[in-house]
Amino acid sequence: MTLETYIRDIHDFPKPGIVFKDITPLLGSPEGFALCIDAFKSKLEGVACDKIVGIESRGFLFGTTLAHQLGVGFVPVRKPGKLPYDVVSQEYALEYGTDKIEMHTDAISKGEAVVVIDDLIATGGTAAAACELIEQVGGRVSALAFVIALDFLPWRDKLGPRDVRSLLSYA
Repeated sequence: MTLETYIRDIHDFPKPGIVFKDITPLLGSPEGFALCIDAFKSKLEGVACDKIVGIESRGFLFGTTLAHQLGVGFVPVRKPGKLPYDVVSQEYALEYGTDKIEMHTDAISKGEAVVVIDDLIATGGTAAAACELIEQVGGRVSALAFVIALDFLPWRDKLGPRDVRSLLSYA
């Protein structure tokens, strides 16, 4: 089976006209999940990586497994108030308002090469904010990797020339 066979379309969720890309079948299948992690490893071959940053919460699922298999550290990026130590914060724009994410100040050392992982890239706001956090503490973003890229949305506007890799793309 291909990775795409594990992605379920949910029409009109969360509102009419939207086709939600549901990764739940992928997560529920040992074969599908293994296929996904192997695809990430292949997609990131040759990319410098000292740490994997996973964006809350689905980035944790893929990021921890990938970090373990690559023999590198994992860093969680979370919503405010969820991390117990000193944090750096980054605010980013939403369609209506703003949100914020945080990371421990000591999670990444100066000069470390970092790969950012999440399940989906849509508008790019959260991913761009994660890159800002990494750079605030002196890390270097080598690549961003997503299971799904919604290429019909303007995520490139926020991420600019960064190296973005996706396993599946929908135009």
